Amino acid sequence: MTTIQKISKKEKKAVFLIKDISYSLANSIRRSVQEVPVLAVDTVEFYKNDSALSDEILAHRLGLVPLKADKSLNESETCTCKGKGCMKCQIVIKLKATGPCTVYAKDMKMKGTEVIYKEMPIVFLEKGQQLELTAQAVLGKGIQHAKFSPGLVFYNSYPIIDIKGEFDKEISETCPRKAITEEKGKIKIDPLKCDMCEVCVEKTHEEKKGQIKISPSETDFVFTVESWGQLTPESLFSKSVKSLNDNLNVFSKELKKL
Repeated sequence: MTTIQKISKKEKKAVFLIKDISYSLANSIRRSVQEVPVLAVDTVEFYKNDSALSDEILAHRLGLVPLKADKSLNESETCTCKGKGCMKCQIVIKLKATGPCTVYAKDMKMKGTEVIYKEMPIVFLEKGQQLELTAQAVLGKGIQHAKFSPGLVFYNSYPIIDIKGEFDKEISETCPRKAITEEKGKIKIDPLKCDMCEVCVEKTHEEKKGQIKISPSETDFVFTVESWGQLTPESLFSKSVKSLNDNLNVFSKELKKL
């Protein structure tokens, strides 16, 4: 039976231990994070741009500013306007600034959403330089463009560790992750810190002091979920699993038509 254990949790990062799944399922969950829709600037119309950066570079920077979407916002494909753009699927953003100043993400004026990292710099304006623009933000998925990526999900196989021999301080000091400790005169390796670099394995072989064998599990995986701020790590992970399940349901229906 598949079980999930939370190992650590920060504001935008969480680590889980998931037991009894396959490599293919673990990789499918990792890839499905790009199926989770988030809000990002999609089009920009410039009225004035006296800055040192071109319109294209500024539009690219605006697209990478993480935005928190209102729950009532719809994807353009599912909206009743059928992708034409309306208040239900599109957020209008206005930005107007005159130098000398640094233009930050917090200077973007909008309703129905908010900037996550308000002090993110966009461009510096010299004295007399002006910037004025209107942008449209929409919901999108990472499979369409990287600016719609909600975060990062990666995993490592849970290490299966077999230790023989007494504790040796010299061997423990070789571990770059500080995963080796002493317990009642014996070597103890924390499997959640171990990344299977096998430096300790090579050292014990060279010193001929006991034996350490580390092998990757084929059913247990340590997942790290890092959000860019639009969603909590737990929500991002659950939505990734839901997206995978939805795609499998669609695939199943298509198979039945054959």
